[in-house]
Amino acid sequence: MEKVEQRLSKKELRQIWKRWGFTHLSSMSYEKLQAHAWAFSYLPFAEKYYKNDPDAKRRLLLRHSMFYNTEPQTGQLINGIVASLEEEIALGGDVPEEMPINIKTTLMGPLAGIGDSIIQGIIVPILLSIGMGLAAGGNALGPVFYLVSYGIIGPLISYLCFMNGYRLGVNAIDVIIGENAKRITDAFNILGIMVVGGLAASNIALTTAIKIPMGDEVQKLQDVLDGIFPSILPLGMVLLAWYLLTSKQLTATKVILVLTVISAVGVVIGVF
Repeated sequence: MEKVEQRLSKKELRQIWKRWGFTHLSSMSYEKLQAHAWAFSYLPFAEKYYKNDPDAKRRLLLRHSMFYNTEPQTGQLINGIVASLEEEIALGGDVPEEMPINIKTTLMGPLAGIGDSIIQGIIVPILLSIGMGLAAGGNALGPVFYLVSYGIIGPLISYLCFMNGYRLGVNAIDVIIGENAKRITDAFNILGIMVVGGLAASNIALTTAIKIPMGDEVQKLQDVLDGIFPSILPLGMVLLAWYLLTSKQLTATKVILVLTVISAVGVVIGVF
């Protein structure tokens, strides 16, 4: 069959990015998770390069309909790498058709770890803390700030990852996997823990009303706790929630109900 020699234009690259970036979670199954969006994003690619080669088009869509799951924004780096490989395959380059599958399988795990640490561990908590701070006094700007800011930052990270993945090709693998990736992931995990700890200390309001008799006077237990470990009660509630979610496998709704009951009972009996 006749091969199309023209490389992907900026418009076509943006089309692949946009299709994955805004549909990655729109059609999911337990068997394939995010794979449906991959196949959808490469339909224009198939029409460009394999319009007159139905068998090659079928193989392209088949290899991008296999199980796939990673963090969507930073995961666009993989999509960019794969786009460059698929382009070489379509132009008759020395790239086997199995390579895009191997790249996706190899990189989706490391990118999920790095992406979750950055997006869910740092960016989302920071934006939410700012939004909650604005909304604390009833200001409607709080939720608007979060929606607008994440609506800009999320697609921006997604776009930059895709374009840099396409530009670097397989050379990007050296940055993603190996010891360097582990150090990056560990660093972001530590930073994410610090962010969550700061949010817990500043946004969870929990104090004790217990007073300790000391001769003719009484000492507030809260003052004693603050002198030993400031915000230890909010920390305790966070650790309890983490324990219930991870060890007891409770849903988030059930954890909220448990914490509500503990707080209500504590207030009634005079502990909180």
